[in-house]
Amino acid sequence: MHSLAGKHVLVVGASGAFGAEFCNQLMSQGALVSGTARTAESSARLRIDLHQRLILDLESPASIDQLTTFLRSQPDALDGIILAAGLVAFGSIADTPSNVTSRLMQVNASGQIQITTALLPNLVESANSEREPFVLSISGVISEMPMAGLASYSASKTALLGFAQAAAKELRKAGVSWIDARPGHTESGLASRAIFGTAPNFGQGKSVQAVVARMISGVINQERDLPSTSF
Repeated sequence: MHSLAGKHVLVVGASGAFGAEFCNQLMSQGALVSGTARTAESSARLRIDLHQRLILDLESPASIDQLTTFLRSQPDALDGIILAAGLVAFGSIADTPSNVTSRLMQVNASGQIQITTALLPNLVESANSEREPFVLSISGVISEMPMAGLASYSASKTALLGFAQAAAKELRKAGVSWIDARPGHTESGLASRAIFGTAPNFGQGKSVQAVVARMISGVINQERDLPSTSF
């Protein structure tokens, strides 16, 4: 891909730190960006000049279906999907409630997979028009090195990585690239918003701006994978 200018990109989780920075950097490069927020309240954090400001609750199959049905009906091309949403939880396997694990699996893996597969026809249409469509997922370094005290979170991110790597091989034949990124701890503030448990001391993390810039560079340069050593 030579340029993002004129490309329509959907940023899932655009109201978060990663998602908001993706919107900023994509728009600065001339992309047409649609962004999602989980609720009407959190949508207030979305840039007002986005192409579309959308509501998406990854924990709700009905919300996922509503969004994807809407996007499939739109005349605009869809050239990229960035999966920047996520939840985190901390705690031993003995202490972590099963509903916390279920939420992590739904938001960090199943919901993101459901959105991408539902919008696959849009991406294939983009590929047929030689617009070089892509999917970017962020499984993080935890998917390479699962940690004690983060078993449920590790499982959700490992599931996403496994799907992404297999899907990338399938979609390549259709002209769609799927890149998974696995940056280390980044100062996104996610750890302070855990749905269960308390974060350990991870030390100083990477900057959101630098990590997002590296991921966008990977998309533009059509890298097939962004392991932790890339950051």
